[in-house]
Amino acid sequence: MGTTTPARARVNAHMRQNDECAVRSTFRSKEEPEVSTIAFIGLGNMGAGMARRLLQAGHDLRVFNRTRSRAGELERAGARNCATPREACDGVDAVFTMTADDTSSRSVWFGPDGALAADLSPRTFAIECSTLSYEWVLELAAAARARSLRYLDAPVTGLPDAAAAGKLTLLVGGDPADLDSARPLLDAVCDRILHFGGVGGGTAYKLIINLMGAIQIASLAEGMAVAERAGLDLQTVADAIATGQAGSPQVVRNARRIVADDHDRNVVFTPVLRKKDTDYALRLAHGLGVAVPFGQVAASQIQQLIDLGHTNVNESKIIEVARRAR
Repeated sequence: MGTTTPARARVNAHMRQNDECAVRSTFRSKEEPEVSTIAFIGLGNMGAGMARRLLQAGHDLRVFNRTRSRAGELERAGARNCATPREACDGVDAVFTMTADDTSSRSVWFGPDGALAADLSPRTFAIECSTLSYEWVLELAAAARARSLRYLDAPVTGLPDAAAAGKLTLLVGGDPADLDSARPLLDAVCDRILHFGGVGGGTAYKLIINLMGAIQIASLAEGMAVAERAGLDLQTVADAIATGQAGSPQVVRNARRIVADDHDRNVVFTPVLRKKDTDYALRLAHGLGVAVPFGQVAASQIQQLIDLGHTNVNESKIIEVARRAR
C-alpha cells in the first residue's frame, strides 16, 4: 500500500465533505433567480459570455477587466464598468472571477484595490471560475473564509459559444449548503453542475481533465504526422478518427483544424494556456506522489511549440512539433 503524502492528506481532507464518494450531478433549476448585485472580474473569451448571461438574467452587474475597453459592450447593455476590482465588489452579493492564471487571480483578489479589500458583507459569495493551481485555490479559499465569505471553486468546461449560451458545465468544490444557495446565480451561466466535494475538488478535477487533454492533443499530432508521412489522406484520417473510439470531441476538433491548417483564426485554446494548466496538473500529481510520464512528455511538446514562437495560435499548431521530430 502506498504512503500517504502530506499533499494527499490535504486533498482528502478538503474533498471529503461527507461519507458519500460519488460525484453529484445537478441540472439547471427551473426557478427564476432573485435579482442580485454581482461583480464579474475578467472578461476574456469565456468571462465576457458568462458576464453577459448574468446581465441577461436581470442581475445588477458590475465588471472589471484590466483592459477596460473589453467591457464596452457589457457597459452599453447596462453593466457598470469599474476601475478596480475593489470598486466592482463594494457591497455586492457575489463575486465571480475568470482570469488566466494564479498571478492574475492573485492580483484581482489581493492588494489595496483587490476584491478582498472591498466592503463585503459576511456570507457574500466568492466564486472562482478560473483554472488555477490547487495550492492557490486553497490559499484563496482560506483568505475568503477569513472574511466570512462563502467560497466556491467552480472552473468550467465548454467553449466560448457555450459560455455565451449559458451552457457551460461547472466543476464545483465547496460546502454543499453554499452550493445550494448559489444555484440561482450559477444557473444563469451553466446547464450542468458537477459537485466534487470540498473546496479544491472542482479544481483538482479540472486539472486532471486538462492534463488528459494535453496528452490527447500531443498524441493526435504524432498520429497525424505519421499518417502524413505514410501518404494517407488526412481528411479521411480525420473522418475516421471522428467515428472511432479515439475520437474525443477535443481530438476530433483539433484533427479537423490540422487538416485545414487552421490555427490562427477563432483561437479556442492557446499553447500558453495549455502549458499553464498542464504545469499546474503536474504539480498536483507530484504533490500526491503520482508519476505522470505521459503528462511530462505532453508538457515538453507544448513547450517546444511555444519555443518556436507559436504562443497565441490554436493549440492544434502542435502538429508542427510532431512534423519536426526525428
